[in-house]
Amino acid sequence: MTEIARPAGAAAARPAHPSFGEALRLWAKLGFINFGGPAGQIAIMHRLLVEERRWIGEERFLHALNYCTLLPGPEAQQLATYIGWLLHRTLGGVVAGTLFVLPGFFCLMGLSAIYAGYGAVPLVDALFYGLQAAILAIVFEALLRVGRRALANQAMVAIAGLAFLALFVLQLPFPLVIAAAALAGFLGGELRPELFRGRGGHGQQSDAIGDRILEGAVEHTTPSLARAVRVAAVWLALWFLPIALLAGAYGWGHTYVQLMLFFSKMAVVTFGGAYAVLAYVAQEAVNHYGWLNAGDMLKGLALAETTPGPLILVLEFVGFLAGYRDPGGIAPMASGAIAATLTVWVTFVPSFLWIFLGGPYIEQLRSNRRLAAAMTAITAAVVGVILNLALWFALNVVFPRLAFFDWHGLHLPAPDWASFDPAAAVIALAATATLFGLRLGMMPTLGISALIGVVWRLAFA
Repeated sequence: MTEIARPAGAAAARPAHPSFGEALRLWAKLGFINFGGPAGQIAIMHRLLVEERRWIGEERFLHALNYCTLLPGPEAQQLATYIGWLLHRTLGGVVAGTLFVLPGFFCLMGLSAIYAGYGAVPLVDALFYGLQAAILAIVFEALLRVGRRALANQAMVAIAGLAFLALFVLQLPFPLVIAAAALAGFLGGELRPELFRGRGGHGQQSDAIGDRILEGAVEHTTPSLARAVRVAAVWLALWFLPIALLAGAYGWGHTYVQLMLFFSKMAVVTFGGAYAVLAYVAQEAVNHYGWLNAGDMLKGLALAETTPGPLILVLEFVGFLAGYRDPGGIAPMASGAIAATLTVWVTFVPSFLWIFLGGPYIEQLRSNRRLAAAMTAITAAVVGVILNLALWFALNVVFPRLAFFDWHGLHLPAPDWASFDPAAAVIALAATATLFGLRLGMMPTLGISALIGVVWRLAFA
């Protein structure tokens, strides 16, 4: 496969290890531009960290991505945390993971307040309309970037295709698909090891992290029992101590406590990302707890789709409405903000625990040939996962209504042509031309798409 062209002499240049200040600026920038769900976010990180700055090598990036894909929670945010940890220890991981979420957190907090207190705002709706269509181009770019590196031979293409069919057609659980890919890689690595070797995209280029590991300057990647105990004690306390304090102050039945308990459970079982758990969250939040209605949930998902940060931030919207509508004697807006913050806390603190606890052990497994083969197969399966998400997203953007048909026991989504949205399709095509044809970059593409959406919605819709 064709690799991305690099400047002459780039392979020989030794990348400098970034200072904490340099990394801080990069993570802050990423927090504002990480649109496009996990596929787009991973593509952005790959471009910034692997291709442009070479802070982390291709193989190590994919190895970290494979681990984060296996974890419950938002894999892109966990990947940022992992790389931040590799670069600058625990503080680097905390900064990277927090800044990945923070801009989206404040953005969705404001939008939740507007929605709860003032209803739909036409200008905001028009802005999101354009951004939503542009995300199609971003996800497509992610599919090409990851696929170019992961699908090195026909075996990897077959695994990606089977993963897509298993998710889109058979609608099998995501963990089962990833487990099957890992098993295929584990066995295939023994039978045909040449087909299950990960490949890097940069030849013999060095990278900042790899160079420091060779120099023995990253002892924090060495696992130890004492370190594991300290990490578990600190992050479990940060996770559960606020729940215990609130339960002691208000009782276990209080809305804040119920939110934290419910979304703590979600943080443990959200394998496969946000889409895999949203149906269950919607059912429980609407039917069991009554925090919001089905229409609210759909609008919250639309807001989360078009703001920076992980899609799982839609849970912040659920928490805000729950606190706003059951304020418990304080101002509704303040109660909503508190509830949203507590929801986000128990949603993301576990992600830091998984990374800081497991990271050193995962780094040690990079040299294990069998596990490396399993990880290579998982990377190929991730291409099928991204394709599934891209198709799902494209259907929902261009066709506001879907038509489902049953075939031999399968319940398959299909476009409802009567609901075809030509403006959304045109914006998506314009974003594709801007990103791939004109090569203007991520932010100009989003800005142009947002402008088109505003003009169309306010002038013609």
